Amino acid sequence: MLTLRKSEERGQADHGWLFARHSFSFADYFDPDHMGFRSLRVINEDRVQPGAGFPTHGHRDMEILTWILEGALEHKDSTGGGGVIRPGEMQYMSAGSGVKHSEFNASQKEPVHLLQIWIQPDIGGAPPRYGQKNFSDALGRGGWVTLASPDGRDGSIEIRQDARLQIARLDGATKLSHTLAPGRHAWLQVARGELLANGKRLKQGDALAATGEKQIELSDAKQAEVLLFDLK
Repeated sequence: MLTLRKSEERGQADHGWLFARHSFSFADYFDPDHMGFRSLRVINEDRVQPGAGFPTHGHRDMEILTWILEGALEHKDSTGGGGVIRPGEMQYMSAGSGVKHSEFNASQKEPVHLLQIWIQPDIGGAPPRYGQKNFSDALGRGGWVTLASPDGRDGSIEIRQDARLQIARLDGATKLSHTLAPGRHAWLQVARGELLANGKRLKQGDALAATGEKQIELSDAKQAEVLLFDLK
């Protein structure tokens, strides 16, 4: 079964300094039909104005991944983790037993455009941890690039859940597929551009949920960047 989640159907919030679109229920946006997908709980597409950001606040028992589309974001947390992330880099914070952090646009002139992803961990109360990796070289080689996995395969970030996050950039006649093992599910999020996914036309901000499918097939892309979550 394939379910399309259109970009314009997502929740939204406009705080002046922040414009956000929510694929799933988040903060003041509540939709009982969109509370998450399997262990995937949050995909927020955020645009943060220069110099603005999220002041120090707390989280616990959540795997938080941040992917930058444009600009730069500065992170600081109570574990001592922190740094500035830019396009091609992924940041990881496992909130575990509890952590406080802040995130601010690292530029005083340019906005930052990002995806923030929350995945529910398979264990509670673990020690918090932080990581950051640059995947630019791998992305330049084409094909699927594994950003996060439960075992850190292919140089990916190791997370506390049986979930794998892959990314690909494709354009024109390039075709790409991903095979789903029996009992696995997929969520495909279009970060930019457009393409066909299992025969359905998706554009920036759209998503496709797949249950009971054997394969995800991508084609006819126009400068597309897509994130694929392989979930139990």
